[in-house]
Amino acid sequence: MKLLIVTAVKAFEKEALKLFKTAKISAFSSGDINGFKTDDHENLIDNWFSSSNHKVQSVLFFTFEEQHKIEVLLDQLNEFNKEIKSDNPMKAIVLPIERFV
Repeated sequence: MKLLIVTAVKAFEKEALKLFKTAKISAFSSGDINGFKTDDHENLIDNWFSSSNHKVQSVLFFTFEEQHKIEVLLDQLNEFNKEIKSDNPMKAIVLPIERFV
């Protein structure tokens, strides 16, 4: 079992949902988030409550899933990102689960 986290700009939310469905990942959670981009290399921890106007409405998905379904989603995500013309591709990370209750 792995933890899959996917982020996307709000405009790609429907496409992300389609990718989950195609990968047969039927149980997941999501939440609206604000993404920030800074033009400098400033440490965000030092400026946690940034007044930056570079806020991007985004969505975060997460699920605990088997590796083979995650691989299907990641392959499709790569293809999606190749086809779009955007500075904000969908991103994903997979983390191992060492223990759960």
